Amino acid sequence: MSSFITSGHVVVVGGGHNGAICAAYLARAGRQVTLIEARSSLGGCASTEEDLGARFNICNCDHTMVRALPLIDELELDRHGLSYVEPEFSMVCAFHDDTRPWLFHHDVDRHLETMACTHPHWVDAYRRYLNDALPVARLLIDIVREQPSVGLVSTVARLRGRGARRLLAWSKASARSVLESYFDDWHLWMPAVATGPTVWGVPPEMPGTGLAAAGYATRHLIRMGRPIGGSGRLVDAVEASLVAAGGRVILGRKVSQLMLEGGSVAGVVLDDGTQVTCDLVVAACDPQRVFSDWLDEVPESARAQVTDWRNRSEVDGYESKLDMVVSQLPEMRWHRELVDVIGDVDDLGPTTVVSPSPSELAEAHRLRRSGDVAANPTLLFNVPTVIDPAMQVSEGEHVLSLEVLFTPFNHSWSHSTEPSRWLDVLKGLCVPGTLNVDRWRAMTPDVYEREFLMHRGHTPAFSGAPLHTLVGRPKELTRYRTEIDGLFLSGAAAFPGAGVFGGAGRNAARAVLSA
Repeated sequence: MSSFITSGHVVVVGGGHNGAICAAYLARAGRQVTLIEARSSLGGCASTEEDLGARFNICNCDHTMVRALPLIDELELDRHGLSYVEPEFSMVCAFHDDTRPWLFHHDVDRHLETMACTHPHWVDAYRRYLNDALPVARLLIDIVREQPSVGLVSTVARLRGRGARRLLAWSKASARSVLESYFDDWHLWMPAVATGPTVWGVPPEMPGTGLAAAGYATRHLIRMGRPIGGSGRLVDAVEASLVAAGGRVILGRKVSQLMLEGGSVAGVVLDDGTQVTCDLVVAACDPQRVFSDWLDEVPESARAQVTDWRNRSEVDGYESKLDMVVSQLPEMRWHRELVDVIGDVDDLGPTTVVSPSPSELAEAHRLRRSGDVAANPTLLFNVPTVIDPAMQVSEGEHVLSLEVLFTPFNHSWSHSTEPSRWLDVLKGLCVPGTLNVDRWRAMTPDVYEREFLMHRGHTPAFSGAPLHTLVGRPKELTRYRTEIDGLFLSGAAAFPGAGVFGGAGRNAARAVLSA
């Protein structure tokens, strides 16, 4: 990365992976940088923490899109301890209705060979899908690798014959309509919905979700991997890169106010009254909280933008996670059938996505509004210790993590029996008697709010369409600069947010350096 030497002081607020990445880029470019995190360690939802005598990833440990960016080389993360392990298959696609699962392989030929064994009648449709989807996925990857700009619009225009026209068409359509134009069996397309619109919190019939259809193709272009030692090792390496470049980290302090002088950023006030003066602030956290909670005064130039954010409806969190320790590996109900068809296979190391039927998913959305959880929710689970022994704390024990959607914040969690029921649902997916849980914990939306400072248990995610991104709408999330002079935005709410990605952190740093 080019070096921009300056004496200007930048404060980055929010020590999730995007905030840490932004701070590291700025420090390595010569800026004086202070990273402030309210918790006692960096990482946020990308953390790996010890509890119950084991190591757990706070959220899913699969890293895909972050590996599409050059940040590992640019921040020298391998030199700071980051390395990845890759399972043979990146995903097992299973179902509540006992249908035979299918497996996802990064290599297209290997994937089609496996599909020909498990579901031979799907192969031709999948080939037709790849013919259309791979150019879209390649263009998407090119877009998210670059800071949005007018120049990028010209690049997309030049690529019209290689996926741009279809990308724009899909971006306006619904995920379900695009996927059903290729696949006539929901068992083939529902896993794409589970890892797309369902994770985003919206139904697959919603217009504007169509690019979820490129998810399978993207997985063929970027191989999924897991940081050895847990997802948090990514942030550990970024922090080491930041500190090596002279960056400063403040932990256990929450920003309570943005200081302004003459309508421009002058610093931040911490919850203990400490004032940290600076020239620029990058807020790598929930922008609604920034505009609603940090400002005692609003510059006239930013009044419309601040009012818009303050008037937006608050979004409730809807994801939960069970972390458990088992003394023996369970056997999945479908394991022997898969072995009979394709031979020996590890179906515990990859993430298993358990999809409901389309009608069951529609019911889950309806129940979510009233604070209830569907009988057969979308599940994602894995046993990270199978492929990464560094996740083990005690010899012979394994960690099993289960994510559950939708589990609404407005459910009465303090008296809920839902987490125990999810454990029973998981046991029902195993051969009887093979899943014996020694100890476990439940991370529900109220816990995420309390322990991870996620307002109403929700983590924002950028949801704009590619066309909006290319033309800069909304400006503060796609160009990272707000109407308050000196205030920039990053984090999962900014483009290209959601999941363990890092693009928003990298792009925000580049926006600061070019300001």
